[in-house]
This record gives sequence, C-alpha cells and structure tokens, in this order.
Amino acid sequence: MQLFRHQDTATFLAEANGFLISHEAENNLLFGILKGIEQGIYTGDNYLATVKDGAQVVLAALRTPPYNVVLSYQAPTPALELLAADLLAAGHAATLGVVGPKAASLAFAEIWQNETGRTFSLEMAQRIYKLERVHHPQGVEGNMRRATEAENDLLVAWIKGFMVDAFHDHDVPDINQHAQNVVNHRMGVPPQHGGLCVWVVGGQPVSLAGYTGLTPHGIRVGPVYTPPEQRRRGYAGALVAALSQWLLEQGRQFCFLFTDLANPTSNHIYQEVGYEAVCDVDVYHFAAMT
Repeated sequence: MQLFRHQDTATFLAEANGFLISHEAENNLLFGILKGIEQGIYTGDNYLATVKDGAQVVLAALRTPPYNVVLSYQAPTPALELLAADLLAAGHAATLGVVGPKAASLAFAEIWQNETGRTFSLEMAQRIYKLERVHHPQGVEGNMRRATEAENDLLVAWIKGFMVDAFHDHDVPDINQHAQNVVNHRMGVPPQHGGLCVWVVGGQPVSLAGYTGLTPHGIRVGPVYTPPEQRRRGYAGALVAALSQWLLEQGRQFCFLFTDLANPTSNHIYQEVGYEAVCDVDVYHFAAMT
C-alpha cells in the first residue's frame, strides 16, 4: 500500500471520487467538508490523503484543523496505520479526535494511542440516515419558510441550544462565535448549497432545520432544533419532511442526516418521515497532549 498526500480538493477528488461515490451516503461528511474547503470555510493547513493498494484506492481521509480526522467508509487497518504515520509527519499530532465508520474509527484510535500515547474515549455514537422519498406527517399545524437575517439572534440562540444538546457534557469552545459562524455560512451561500429554515405557527418560528454539505447527488440536513417549550408537537418532524421534500424537488436524489444514537426520539422522528439507516459512525476524542 502507498499513501498519497494531495494539495487541493481537485487532485484529491481526481483520485478518490469514484471510491467515495460508491458509498455516497456513508461518505457524505467527507464530500461536504470538501465542498466547504472549496467555499473557503476551511482555510488552514488542510490535510487530504488517499491510500492505494496497487491501482485501487482503499482509504480516503482528511483533516481541517482544528477539527477531527475524518475517515472514508472503507478503511482497512494497514491503510489506517499509514495514515496515522503520515498525519504525524505532516504536523497533525494535536488532532482532537477521529470520526468514521464504527470499526475503522476505533482501529484508528487504537493506532493513534500506540503512536502517541494519547488515550481515547467515545465522544458520540452516531447513525447516518438516507432519504429518497418523504412521508409527510399529518395534522401538524404550521408551515415552513426560509429564515431571515432579521432573525439572527434567534437563530444563533437556537444553534447554541442544538450544540449544547448534541455535545452533552463536552465543552464547545467559543460557542457563541461558532453558532454565529454557522448562521453566517448558511445564510451567506446560494440556496442550493445551504440554508436555514424555520417552522412557523401563528406567525412565530417554533423549530429550526438547516442543510449543507453537497454530495454529487445529495445534501445533508442539519442541524435540527426545537426549543424545549415547543417540543412534542410534531414540529421538527414536519419541518424535516418539508425541507427534505424541497431539497428533492431542487434536483437532489437523496438527503442525508446524522443522529445521536443516545437520542431515541430524534431517531424515531426521522424514520417516520422516510429516513432509513445506512451505517453507524463513532466519534472518538483523544486526551490532551502531554
């Protein structure tokens, strides 16, 4: 096996696109981050690599500091060993963690611990879902519309609420700025690339859903957030259904989303509107460097 480091998304995709698209739903996070690099969202010392066994790509991976290493759906252990060694050689020893398919992310975490001495812990167990046809909930009051710039403070507050819910007890550095950055990005890109929508009842927003992360044939839905006082009324399910339908009508063949397996309510809601489980993805956090 041989590892190849790539300087830009064009050369990376020239090598990896066919490999990644063979499991497009499973690799949707990789595709989405690559789109973010192209849009100038990730401007640091980005790391892009593929591993080939002969003429065949067997692993694709990236890192956009300060974020985690992201692994492709297929990731054999010998390729992960090459990846860990090259990440260290490229100056990425401070990576916070790894996200990838269940077995591969654990294998990488074990390799990283052996190479660096940094222990690891499971930060979140997730599941990727894919939708091709929407099942619309019945009897839910309200309708969907795009969020407006005048709602910035509300959107930031709800994104912060989502982050607190999603990351549980894990600290989110600079949460206010991060939430504002999410809003700025979603509101600042063309509607076909991303956005924020709200479910409105009686003229008042009651739930939020975003979308971003274009893949060749799909797009990722998220974050989804309903404030506690508006929950258990079907708003999130109705909003995700309406947003997913709109995205399909814009020419996307699929929609994807990630769920936290520790939240059975959200997993149930998304399945009710037509999302089907594709694979499990684990996020491992590495202990601080000593």
